[in-house]
Amino acid sequence: MSAQPTKEFLKLKEKFLNGTATPAEIQLMEQYYDLFTDEPDAIEQLSVEEAAALENYLKQRIECRIAKKEKRAVPFYQKTIFRAAAAILVFLSVGAYFITSRKPQQISYSKIHKQDIAPGGNRAVLTLADGSKIVLENSKNGTVSKQGNIIVAKADSQLTYRAVSTAGNKIAFNTIATPKGGQYNLVLSDGTKVKLNAASSLKYPATFTGTERKVELTGEAYFEVAKNKAMPFKVKAAGQVVEVLGTHFNINAYADESTIKTTLLEGSVKVSAGTNIGFLKPGQQASAQTDGSIKITNNVDIDEIMAWKDEMFQFNGADIQTIMRQVARWYDVDVEFRGKLPSDLYRGKISRNVNVSQVLKILELSGINFIIEGRKIIVKA
Repeated sequence: MSAQPTKEFLKLKEKFLNGTATPAEIQLMEQYYDLFTDEPDAIEQLSVEEAAALENYLKQRIECRIAKKEKRAVPFYQKTIFRAAAAILVFLSVGAYFITSRKPQQISYSKIHKQDIAPGGNRAVLTLADGSKIVLENSKNGTVSKQGNIIVAKADSQLTYRAVSTAGNKIAFNTIATPKGGQYNLVLSDGTKVKLNAASSLKYPATFTGTERKVELTGEAYFEVAKNKAMPFKVKAAGQVVEVLGTHFNINAYADESTIKTTLLEGSVKVSAGTNIGFLKPGQQASAQTDGSIKITNNVDIDEIMAWKDEMFQFNGADIQTIMRQVARWYDVDVEFRGKLPSDLYRGKISRNVNVSQVLKILELSGINFIIEGRKIIVKA
């Protein structure tokens, strides 16, 4: 459809998704979801022209309701087309959406609103060379450690290593680790910037010496490597080594994922797995296979891969297991699957800064049911 949602509707949608909507605005938005669930099959009975006309009608109604903050009755003969138009707007036009080929099913808000789980945040633990640990979210801004001639300072959600001088520096390895539900930013002593995703860790020297800069990763991280031709930067992750001089790239090396994926955004990298070697150009992704081979994929969806860095969930053809692995890491929950799960592939995006119930609410539009029990999410087909 060529028509676009009104500015008022989009504002309401954004407030609803980011948790800043008033109780009255939340009620209004959920009324339109309720209309959607009443008669989902009505959409299939409309022509493109009818759907466009009905969408325009609904936008006018929404604009009127938001502007005047009052409920106005809809004549009985208009209810069916009103519900169909609501379905079109909510299911197709809302910025946070998940779409499959399945028909929408009934949504049960009450069962997932009884319990809720807040999103993750900037949380990590720094382990120094002597084994001492610093819980970064509990530390004040400023210097958190001094190791030889290296000052380690915290500023909000970022940890920075800075060399006071290079004389007498000894190799001292540090490790920064994020829990499930955590993420953190790091600037290494050479100026390389790193962002760690949830349930990840990076081991690195407080200062780089010798002929190479080498770090070890578990989980997922995004790197912006400072250029230094004399000292190549190497990332070791689950038996794979990524070597660069200076570039931007993402590595996903979670133990519960089937392959290790390295995605290049800028520059060039060499990926090694055993005796196999692959070279990446921007927009390509290397996947280390179980047999040790390296598969290179062209023109990958960079937006989807980097969505986590931009505080988003985004999927472009992902199964429910893939989606729930990301949900489990970010919300620090266990996931249990019950019944025969759908084989559908999902497309959509939603902010990572909302409570888990809002993510589940969007997913339920495609026919999957969820129950929250403590810190466990039960997925039912």
